[in-house]
Amino acid sequence: MTVSYIGSGPYCYANCLAMMLGGHAPTPSQLEVLTGSPFGMQLLSAELPLFDPYGWDPDIGIDAALRLLGWRCTRTGGGDAESAMIRLREAVAHGAVMVGPVEMGLLRHQPGMTSPIGADHWVVVIEVTDDLVVMHDPHGHPYATLPITDFAEAWRAERIAWIDQPFVMRTDFHRVTDVNVADALRESLPAAASWLANEYSGVVPSGTLGTAAALNRLASMLEQGIDNGLRAHLVHFAVRVGARRLNDATVALADIGLHRPASIASEQSRTLGSLQWSLVSRDDRAAATTVRRLSPTYDALLDVIEDSVTRESTG
Repeated sequence: MTVSYIGSGPYCYANCLAMMLGGHAPTPSQLEVLTGSPFGMQLLSAELPLFDPYGWDPDIGIDAALRLLGWRCTRTGGGDAESAMIRLREAVAHGAVMVGPVEMGLLRHQPGMTSPIGADHWVVVIEVTDDLVVMHDPHGHPYATLPITDFAEAWRAERIAWIDQPFVMRTDFHRVTDVNVADALRESLPAAASWLANEYSGVVPSGTLGTAAALNRLASMLEQGIDNGLRAHLVHFAVRVGARRLNDATVALADIGLHRPASIASEQSRTLGSLQWSLVSRDDRAAATTVRRLSPTYDALLDVIEDSVTRESTG
């Protein structure tokens, strides 16, 4: 049995996109699938496990989801903190602004956040006063406020490894073409197959591994014993978001009649979700076994999605 997951979790950019698209928005779960994030796994620099595809990052995913849905926006970034805050102040005078990535560890309105932790996050800024930034933070803080200097420090995002420039924001969200979610999901399938095949040709951090190689390396790391930092990353972020992404992919694929891919994604989500207890209870050998079970499922998902794409194209 597959049940749609509804609850808390690190879906910050999907939640922010849903806020920006307003009444026209698909659900955050559907948006997340359209970003392509469920379709792969990578080990950045052979060290940091992320349950999203090789070479993928949230910026790529946001652009993909908007394009598939027939939306456009303006993305700007760079400069110094002063010029960035001027740009933000001018933009928010015309409407809400999607800001990110920001360094989550420097969002000091969140309890316990006092220093960088290298975690990317997105917020929707709705006002900038003389002293404060007012935002909807999808990590559970509507109308949160933060002093301008603190917000700018977080927005610089110096510890976020994948960004190409600081102070990125998105404005002027507008619909170009009326596309329903089911059609957007079908249109996303070739990209999903490409991600599953590790076909990204851009620059990745040295040593980064994709899917099978990444999972096998992670299993070996678990067998040798992992440190508290990596365990915290897995149990507080990577496993939670990965299992949810795959469950959302399960529901989305079933909704458009792709029951074979949905069945495999469901198996993946259940397997990954079960990893949480092994990691929390520090049974790393059991965790390694679970990770190794995941490895062949990505090739299996690729095969059935490619078959679906072929059948769709030959009509």
